[in-house]
Amino acid sequence: MSKLRDRSHRHDSFHRRAKQQGFVARSVFKLEEIDKKHHVLRPGARVLDLGCRPGSWLQYAAKVVGPSGALVGLDRTPLDVAQAGVRNLTGDVYAVTPAELRGELAAFDVVLSDMAPDTSGVRSADQARSEGLFERALELAELLLDRKGNFVGKLFMGPDWQKLLKRAREGFFEVRTIKPAGSRQESIEQYVVALGRK
Repeated sequence: MSKLRDRSHRHDSFHRRAKQQGFVARSVFKLEEIDKKHHVLRPGARVLDLGCRPGSWLQYAAKVVGPSGALVGLDRTPLDVAQAGVRNLTGDVYAVTPAELRGELAAFDVVLSDMAPDTSGVRSADQARSEGLFERALELAELLLDRKGNFVGKLFMGPDWQKLLKRAREGFFEVRTIKPAGSRQESIEQYVVALGRK
């Protein structure tokens, strides 16, 4: 099987599985794998999803946290379909305030970020934009997470990779990186899993 056909097959299989299971996007399997390996989510957790569109991470988180949990999603574009039990905000991650995200909640137990830049095809520029989004997500996690809370953020590997990992290690007891099976093989994306806010 050619590399192109193999990538297409992988894409199709994840896409088909997502549709069969009622999820709006194949990216759900990235979070599912991360959660099964690192136990990021738990029943009753308060979860913030940054860059939540199209909504599959919120769908998965809702299944895990259950009706006693709380879900807040932020994206520049509204979700196509409103999800029950989700407080959905439309706005720019750089402009939104922690108070707006928190609402009536005291803090969050989990902050998720699957944010990615609008890619230009210029690798260095895309890496820099990704690093900026990751750094903003980590900053919000530092401000909004309860003690021992967890953070998951997508990051394109670039020049500031080690610096950003160091910052995460300063604020969390355990930091891991993972490239889930659902990520395309040629992708430079990785996920940083930071467990236990200090």
